[in-house]
Amino acid sequence: MTIDARSLDDLSRSIADRLYVQIAGWHLYLGDAGLAETLAIECAGRLSQGAEICARQSLEAVQVPIGGGATRLPLARLVPPGQLRDLEELLEPFCGLG
Repeated sequence: MTIDARSLDDLSRSIADRLYVQIAGWHLYLGDAGLAETLAIECAGRLSQGAEICARQSLEAVQVPIGGGATRLPLARLVPPGQLRDLEELLEPFCGLG
């Protein structure tokens, strides 16, 4: 399943404004971190699997460079557990597109 460019842009904006990484009590929204579009693209390729699987696999697939790029961690390790459910909710309407 693929989504059109407008839907991908809508998904990216939704992710940018709602999801964040949490480090030492600080919240850095994915839009500010430059990760929203990358996550949206990963999700777009997995929508046919359903929102729950799509969210989990996409968060694992996005590798976040830390320490100047010397180390990379899956985005799943940097978002609080509640953010997984938030991503699933964002993805549900898009799973019916295509």
